[in-house]
Amino acid sequence: MTTTVSPSARITQRLGMSTPIIQAPMAVASTPALVAAVSNAGGLGSLAVGNMDANAARDVIRQTRALTSRAFNVNVFTHTPAQADAVREAAWLAYLAPEFARYDAKPPEALREIYLSFVEDVAMYEMFLEERPAVVSFHFGLPSQDWIDALKAAGIVLFASATNEAEADAIEAAGIDAIVAQGWEAGGHRGRFNDEGDRQPSEDEQLGTFALVRRLVARTSLPVIAAGGIMDGAGIAAVLALGAQAAQMGTAFVTCAESGADMAYRDALLGGQPPRTALIRAISGRPARGLANRFWALEQVADRPAIPDYPITYDAGKTLNAAAKAHKESGYAAQWAGQAAPLARALPAAELIDVLARETRDAIAAAISG
Repeated sequence: MTTTVSPSARITQRLGMSTPIIQAPMAVASTPALVAAVSNAGGLGSLAVGNMDANAARDVIRQTRALTSRAFNVNVFTHTPAQADAVREAAWLAYLAPEFARYDAKPPEALREIYLSFVEDVAMYEMFLEERPAVVSFHFGLPSQDWIDALKAAGIVLFASATNEAEADAIEAAGIDAIVAQGWEAGGHRGRFNDEGDRQPSEDEQLGTFALVRRLVARTSLPVIAAGGIMDGAGIAAVLALGAQAAQMGTAFVTCAESGADMAYRDALLGGQPPRTALIRAISGRPARGLANRFWALEQVADRPAIPDYPITYDAGKTLNAAAKAHKESGYAAQWAGQAAPLARALPAAELIDVLARETRDAIAAAISG
């Protein structure tokens, strides 16, 4: 699907959205059914294909198109490819060995770079040019300018995540169509362009969603999409008041009926006890906000070994989680969630969109009459 609306129009208008709500791309949770339901309800659904090869990504795009004729987003990871370090990886596996032993398992003999970054995934790039999804979004950085220009020439609207002004400047200079302003509160992987991990810890101002959105709106001419800690209409109204053109929400959709989240994940969000979130590097190799778990505890040990690069670390994280899950233990799972996770509710996606839209209108009306 391509757009015939002027590029100067609001991003919601360009994409045919009737409500300024974007369902964030989430591996596992973002099923074609969820994405289509959100788009059909007037929002923008998002697929996450950073953990897929081009053939698998093409398949889920086509599955989603079979369920909706409306625009949806396809998200890829654009991280700097990992630097393998056999010594560091062996030390990490040795550190995890007692955790594997809890579940009668052994760590793998070596770790692999299980996901290919989009910056070097020619097959994924060529597939996008063939399939032409309405939106492609980048997380962790930007691909080459040649690829950006070709995707735009194919009629694809491009988003990219920013956590600070420098990243937003790079996004605008590259000709991207909209900036996803990802605040510190956001669930899932933090989208910083440069994150050297334990090899060279990078500075992060840790800007919250409100401060980041306002700073970027004041700085850039691009549409800004707010992401992080937004769970209801009051939050949507607040970021719209700050100048955002839409709100991107992930955790709010994890507990929808159409989500691919397993029961342990849903129960952790809806169980009544307010879940605690933390930024965890030990699951994947890059910081990602999720429900505090055993990996988070392992990361806090003062004399732990250095964590390998993303996504090499994820190879260990997924293997250990699988071993534990076979024993009905979910304490190693990547249950990504933002800081407002206690506000989660279990509704079908279309109903959630309707509720959010009504809450947003009510919040705006209350502020005006206030």
